[in-house]
Order: sequence, then C-alpha cells, then structure tokens
Amino acid sequence: MKFPMTNFELRIRPQAGNGESGSIQNSKFKIQNFTGFSLIEVLVAVALMSLIVIALMVVFSSTQAAFRASVTQTDVLEGGRAAMELITQDLRQMTPSGGRSNKVNGAVNFSVLANNNNYLPLVQSLPGSSVQRTNLLNYFFVLSRQNTKWIGVGYVVDNTNSSPLYPLYRFYGETNIQSNPASIFTNFFNAVSFSQWTNMSHVMDGVVHLTVRANDTNGVWMNNTVRPYTNVQNTLFFSPTSVPPGPYAYGEAQFYMFSNTVPASVELQLGVLEDRPLQHAGSLPTAALRTPYLQQQSGRVHLFRQLVAIPNVDPTAYQ
Repeated sequence: MKFPMTNFELRIRPQAGNGESGSIQNSKFKIQNFTGFSLIEVLVAVALMSLIVIALMVVFSSTQAAFRASVTQTDVLEGGRAAMELITQDLRQMTPSGGRSNKVNGAVNFSVLANNNNYLPLVQSLPGSSVQRTNLLNYFFVLSRQNTKWIGVGYVVDNTNSSPLYPLYRFYGETNIQSNPASIFTNFFNAVSFSQWTNMSHVMDGVVHLTVRANDTNGVWMNNTVRPYTNVQNTLFFSPTSVPPGPYAYGEAQFYMFSNTVPASVELQLGVLEDRPLQHAGSLPTAALRTPYLQQQSGRVHLFRQLVAIPNVDPTAYQ
C-alpha cells in the first residue's frame, strides 16, 4: 500500500514468512539547509553594526555638545547684555552734587576703587598665543538725583572664592534732597569693606572682569599713572601709597569726584565666564585648584564693552 505525503512516503514491505513488512522508511533520508550563516559571517555583521552604532553615538554626542554650547552662550550673552544695560542706565543718571560736597568730607559723585579684599587678578593665557590677559575687578559708586531725593548706586564683585564664584552685586541707597548725600557712599564703602553682600542685590555670577574708566571732555582717560592728570577740578586721585584704599591695583586709576565734577564719558568693560566652566571651578575644593583651571578658560570668557556718555557733565569742571 502506498500513501502520498508532503515530505516523505511510506513503504510497507512483506515480512519474512507472511509476505508483509512492518518497516517504515523516509525516502528523503538527507536534510540539507543552504540558508544559514557561518560563524565568520555573523562576527563580521556584528562588527559592522558596532561600528555603525559607535559612529551614530559620536555624531549624536557632538550634536548635543554643540547644542549645549549654543544654549550656554545664549544665556551668557543675554545675562551680560542685561547687566551692561543696567549699569549703563545707572551711569547715565550720574549727577553732580554741587555745593554740597568737597574733597574733605563731602559727598562723592563718582568713585572707582580697585582694592577689594586685596585681590589677585585672574591672568589668562589667550588661545594660540603667548599673550596673557589680566582680568581686573573695579568697584564703583554713582550718585544721581531723582525728584526730591539723592540716589546712590554701587557695583562690586565678590572675589573671595565663595560659592557661587564671582557674583556681581548692586548696592542701592537714597536720602532726602535736603540731606547731605555723603552718607550713601559711606554705607556703600562699609558694605564692601565688611563683605556685607546680603545688603545688596545679586545681579549675576561669573563676572571675572569689571572695569570703568573715566574720560574728560576731550575723550582722554583721566588717571595719574600714565601721566599726571591736572586738567580736572574737585577730583582726588589716590597714589600708590595712599591708605585707604591703596595700594594701586595694576595700573587702574582710583579716584573720588566731588562738587560739580563728573566724567564726560565712562568706558565700561564686563567679562563673564560661561556657566559650565564656572560650575566646574566651583566644584573644586580649594583656590589652589580653581585658579590654574580658570587660567586656561580664556576662550570661555565673553567680553562686553561700551562707551557711556554722561549727559549731566559740567564743562566748567575741566577749565
């Protein structure tokens, strides 16, 4: 008897003695598979897939890094511009105190000092060059008048390596127009001298460079370090041995302006460190570790510069 089947057929053979057989045989006794992969082919495929995954990860990582850098730069630029705008508005409102002041015990119209906590400036090497940039930190005071009150505003950077690093603070004080505004500068000076940062408003972090330079009506920088400046009245420049606030800080002019004297213009410079290197530096436990790291981060410092004209300048102070 013969049974047709898909993969094999059955044959019944007669047994010895009775003419029948009980054995079953598969006519397709060999099974061959020509669709499989060899071990070498599998290993080659795995290696190629690994290379593709690694390449995709590198591209993804670099894209993410570029995106983060772009976001960080945007944040730094926005913060720096906002701080520059705030300082610029305060400088433009600078007003002479007139007859209420003198060089001995009167009110200060404008002051620039550079001896905050005996700091050492941050010196950074410029990329691809042997030139070094010295980041300086001035702190300054501006007196203005608004309706029936005197207003004093000051800016200072805390460079004591506290956390967060290099925060910029804004001081604000006011008094009645009938009062002597000298007390406002005294309060600002004492707040800086005794590190009373909680008495000020926090503006931003990472300010490693802040300088202001006063110019006369001819656009000349007023100082007594490059050459003695004698063409301005009611201005007290500090010599290298003056105390307070000496000693002189790295060639920057330090002075008080009184009476009818205010600068014709002020050159403002602001240097802001990006957030990621700032956070990394803040995570280092000591200043001995932070300083060498920050010295190599000049490419991560964004510099802002602006020349601010002072509308209330009195030309007679320069005659």
